[in-house]
Amino acid sequence: MILKSLSLLNYKNFDTKTFEFDATINCLVGNNGVGKTNVLDAIYHLSFGKSYFNPVSSQNIRHDEEFFVVNGEYEKDNKTENIVVSLKKGQKKVIKRNAKAYDKFSDHIGFLPLVIISPADRDLIIEGSDTRRKFIDSVISQNDKSYLNHLINYNKVLAQRNSLLKYFAANRTFNKDTIEVYNEQLNSYGTEIFEKRKAFLKSFVPIFKERYKAISDNNEAIDLVYKSNLFDDDLNTLLHQNINKDKALQYTSVGIHKDDLIFNIDDHPIKKFGSQGQQKSFLIALKLAQFDSIKAENGSNPILLLDDIFDKLDETRVAQIIK
Repeated sequence: MILKSLSLLNYKNFDTKTFEFDATINCLVGNNGVGKTNVLDAIYHLSFGKSYFNPVSSQNIRHDEEFFVVNGEYEKDNKTENIVVSLKKGQKKVIKRNAKAYDKFSDHIGFLPLVIISPADRDLIIEGSDTRRKFIDSVISQNDKSYLNHLINYNKVLAQRNSLLKYFAANRTFNKDTIEVYNEQLNSYGTEIFEKRKAFLKSFVPIFKERYKAISDNNEAIDLVYKSNLFDDDLNTLLHQNINKDKALQYTSVGIHKDDLIFNIDDHPIKKFGSQGQQKSFLIALKLAQFDSIKAENGSNPILLLDDIFDKLDETRVAQIIK
C-alpha cells in the first residue's frame, strides 16, 4: 500500500496544501511550527478518522474557518483508493471511500493500516491504564473486525450498566434481574476481548523484546505484562462478587475496561526506574513490534510515520534504529 498524494484544506495551520509522495521513504524538513507534525497527523486522520494528537475534532479546523477537508490518494492491491475525511462545525464528521460515505466509522478501521511513532507516545508510560488499553485495542482492531465490534458493544453495555447503577442509587432501589441482563452481555463480550488480548500478547511480546534487544544492543531486560481481573475468575462471577461495591461506587469496578499493560525494565516499572533514553527505546520497540505484527497479519507493510524519534537517544541507540 502506498500513499501517493495528500491534499489539505483548512486543516490545522494549513489553508490549502498538496503533497506528492515517493513510494518508499519521504522526509519532511522545516523550521519548528511550520506544520510537519500536522502533515503526519492528517495522514493518521485518513486511517483512523481522527487526530492522533487532538481528540477534539473541531479544534483541527484552521482558525477562523468553518470546516476542514483531508484528501488522500492511495495505491492498494493495484487499485487507486481515494479517502476523504471532512468536518464542518456543528455537524458530524464524514469519511468517504471513493466518494461513498461510510455508515459506520468502524468499517474503515484497518483498511489503511498505519503505525505512528511520536514524542506523544510517552503518554503510554506516564498516563493511566486507559491509554495503554487504547494502544492494544488499536493494534488488534486493525486486523480483527470482530474484536472491534465486541469492544464497541462491550462499551455500550458498560455505559448502560453504569447508568442503571446511578439510577438505583438516586432512587434507592435495586433490581437483580435487570442488572443480570447487563452482566450476561458484559460477560459474553468481555470474555471474547480478554481471550483475544491474551492470544495477541502471547505472539506480540516476543517480537517486542527482539526489537528492544536490537535497539539497546542487548543491554537491558524488559518485559510487557498483561494485567486483568479475568485471570482471577470469569467476568460473570466477578460482577456478582462486586455488586455491593458497584452499587456504592455507582459504576462497574471489574471487567476488561480495567485491564492494563505493565511496562518493566530489569523487573522494575520503567516509569520510575527507566532513563529517558530507555523509555524512548521501549516505546519505539513497542511501535516497531506493532508494525511487524500488522505486516505479518496483512502480508504487506503498513504506513509508518516517524515524528522526531531520535530525541533523547544516544548515538548507539540511534545507530541501532537506523540499521
